[in-house]
Amino acid sequence: MRFLTALLCAPALLAASPSVASPDGSLQAALTASGAGFSLSATLDGQPLLVEARLGLGGLTPAWSTARAARRSVRSEWRPVYGERAVVPDRYNELALSTPQLTVVVRAYDEGLAIRYRLEGRGAFTLPAELTSFRFPAGSTGWEEHGTEGEYAAVPVESIKEKCERPLTVALPGGRYASLGEAALVDYPRMLLSPDGAGGLRAALDGPATGTLPFETPWRFLVVGRRPGDLLENNFLVLNLNAPQAIADPSWIRPGKVMREVTLSTKGGKAVVDFAAAHGLQYVEYDAGWYGHEYDDASNARSVAPDPDRIRNIPDHGGLDLREVIRYARSKGVGVILYVNRRALEKQLDEILPLYQGWGVAGLKFGFVNVGPQQWSSWLHDAIRKAAAHRLMVDVHDGYRPTGYTRTYPNLMTVEGVRGNEHMPTARHNTTLPFTRAIAGSYDYTICWGTPRLKTTRAHQMAQSVVHYSPWQFLFWYDKPDQVREEPALDFFRRLPTVWDETRVLAGSIGEYAVVARRKGAEWWIGAITNEQARKLAPALKALAGKRATFYCDGASAAEVRIAEVKLDAAGTLAFDMAPGGGCAAVVR
Repeated sequence: MRFLTALLCAPALLAASPSVASPDGSLQAALTASGAGFSLSATLDGQPLLVEARLGLGGLTPAWSTARAARRSVRSEWRPVYGERAVVPDRYNELALSTPQLTVVVRAYDEGLAIRYRLEGRGAFTLPAELTSFRFPAGSTGWEEHGTEGEYAAVPVESIKEKCERPLTVALPGGRYASLGEAALVDYPRMLLSPDGAGGLRAALDGPATGTLPFETPWRFLVVGRRPGDLLENNFLVLNLNAPQAIADPSWIRPGKVMREVTLSTKGGKAVVDFAAAHGLQYVEYDAGWYGHEYDDASNARSVAPDPDRIRNIPDHGGLDLREVIRYARSKGVGVILYVNRRALEKQLDEILPLYQGWGVAGLKFGFVNVGPQQWSSWLHDAIRKAAAHRLMVDVHDGYRPTGYTRTYPNLMTVEGVRGNEHMPTARHNTTLPFTRAIAGSYDYTICWGTPRLKTTRAHQMAQSVVHYSPWQFLFWYDKPDQVREEPALDFFRRLPTVWDETRVLAGSIGEYAVVARRKGAEWWIGAITNEQARKLAPALKALAGKRATFYCDGASAAEVRIAEVKLDAAGTLAFDMAPGGGCAAVVR
């Protein structure tokens, strides 16, 4: 059920320093005249959050002296098709400053702050740049990351280099935290963050923006918290800044667990289907190479022709009858996902979507999509909408970062945009992700199990399937069915949900450790991971008091998972004893 209260105030002449506060009053934001425009400052619990955020768009000089202010208050909630929580509150107070040329909209939520621009008028426009910039209090530390799948480094905010990725998590003096990012990026160049020359960060666009007036830019947001875990618990703010669901009947959208198929054969595909059916997985994904070499512009994604280079050393390959694998998978209740590189997508999208729908394909994994300039933002989101029209779900890989579009088109199941197990990252990196990249939304980390390349324990990998949210959770990434030895610990993956009714962060320190609890129905699933330091943690959740828990924790070796049944005490205390690079998972039923 959705409840809405919207209190509208008629536009009034602009006050000297208009301000807006969050519903609970903890977050305060005020605008101050700054040359030809305005700057915004903000506090959280009376402590500085933003010293200054310069507002404005390049090439526009609105007459702010004649601007009018309008206010709005919204108190509502909505239910997503799936997510990290079953009910999403949407409560804010809004201030809009309007001129005939430009409107600046500022929203104050208990969970954070958001700013966007609305270009007014009629006709076409070209916007060369944004003037938006953000200055944090002196002594703030940011977790800087660059590139598609980079590492994170904690540095003074004033030392952050050009084109830092978003979201950017910042630790503020006084023990407060904020995550700076972008929401509702659909038809606009991507924002990265670059030094503004005055100790702050500016919104650096990947090229100019063009369009037809009136036009709304994406939101620039700050998710805030008193501890790192609040950022993850409050990340639904990003969804709230997007348009409501546009798919009338989402019944065909199905989250689940996925295993990839790498032999590109009928025999191998059926083996993975059998493994999936026996281990509680819902999907099999045919990865790169099933229609030819993914980087070859001549490869045709309308036909099945495995890449000779990939199958040359596979004994008894026997060919690939993809339609037969799809039929067989459906008979076992398993769906098939197909990888398609952006080269084929860009040329053949309108042909392959109805074709794959006819084949009975469940969804697509988009590979190496172009990101940055406006044309590629528009192309990608148009492709997601077109996929929805053919009842196909989507996983976007490589450089794309989510900005909340899954609220509008929930067939966008997950995305990559993260340094996951393709790189075998460190445990420190893994314990950084819940408080940085996760604020933007889901990420396809690709959980592993048996590969000797891991830099963490198996229990750490198991716990990550709860810590790292992805509605399509890829498991056994570098494993083949005949390499996975049956053992009791695998029951955890067999029963694991991938979407949740409630999410709580029980403990966490960025780059040190994270304990995330997620509820599905009456069950709580908990994941605890540590960095390269061995660690004992005993967080408590009152809702677990007196219940029985199954723990899957580090054993005597990195490959061993120790299972224990425990009755929790009256405080709901969870005892996690983790090895270096280790972890612990628990299910409370």
